[in-house]
Amino acid sequence: MGVVLGTFSMHTKQVTFRTDNIDDELEMTMVCHRPEGLEQLEAQTNFTKQELQVLYRGFKNECPSGVVNEETFKHIYAQFFPHGDASTYAHYLFNAFDTRNDGSIKFEDFVMGLSTLLRGTVREKLEWTFHLYDINRDGLINKEEMTEIVRAIYDMMGKYTYPALKGDVPKQHVDSFFEKMDKNKDGVVTLEEFVLACQEDENMMRSIQLFENVM
Repeated sequence: MGVVLGTFSMHTKQVTFRTDNIDDELEMTMVCHRPEGLEQLEAQTNFTKQELQVLYRGFKNECPSGVVNEETFKHIYAQFFPHGDASTYAHYLFNAFDTRNDGSIKFEDFVMGLSTLLRGTVREKLEWTFHLYDINRDGLINKEEMTEIVRAIYDMMGKYTYPALKGDVPKQHVDSFFEKMDKNKDGVVTLEEFVLACQEDENMMRSIQLFENVM
């Protein structure tokens, strides 16, 4: 998760915000998409107004139009994984942030997802992760979907991270997870099965949290 936050906020650490700064007000009116009021976002997220200001400046530095399309998102994400291929995972992650399904991520979409992943409850984080794995948005995860995500993560981390993998490790990983999650053995995992399995199995929760770290 730190990857996404670091990407959009890496230019913000030396910025001091003043809410009465006229230049900032002018800059906000010049972008193609102006976000919702900070007060409203503060009420909807777990971030303070000051934190939202810092995040907005970082977001705008990377995306001056105020909107991120998938290609831009992939380009930014790839910079953090030079030894692997991040394009497939970035595609799935982009779709998870694109809650409006309109092919773009606005600042509101970004901070709402970030708020859940950084400061949400365990249940909220698991629900967000389930949404990421549910590629076809049918409310269920099948083994193929989970394999796609896990394989994309291995591809992204690259051969320098996993230099000596033997066999189809992503598939083996998914087979083990699915066996524990699919309680009624119907070939799909529901949200409740996913949450329950993660909460009951410490190793599984650690693995899910490990995968969250690349978000």
